[in-house]
Amino acid sequence: MSADIRGSMYRLLKLVITVDRRHYKLTTMTELDIELDFLRELVRFSHEEKMLSFRQYQVWSGHLAELGRMVGGWIKWAKEKAAAEAEKKKGVKR
Repeated sequence: MSADIRGSMYRLLKLVITVDRRHYKLTTMTELDIELDFLRELVRFSHEEKMLSFRQYQVWSGHLAELGRMVGGWIKWAKEKAAAEAEKKKGVKR
């Protein structure tokens, strides 16, 4: 299980780097959000199977919640930026 959690964390890191380098970010951000949900489930399962103490689970959950807020804000920003660019292009065509 720890190898799965570690692998998921590495995939999250790779996706963050990928998003930063892509021009069209929303698809990769969605993948990042999905991977974060997967990591949450791994941590929850680890706690249910008594591999993590309650305190460890609380710490993990707090960090994952904060990451979720960051990713959600990033997605919101990207959607607003895409909408503004679409509106700008629409105004140019007139």
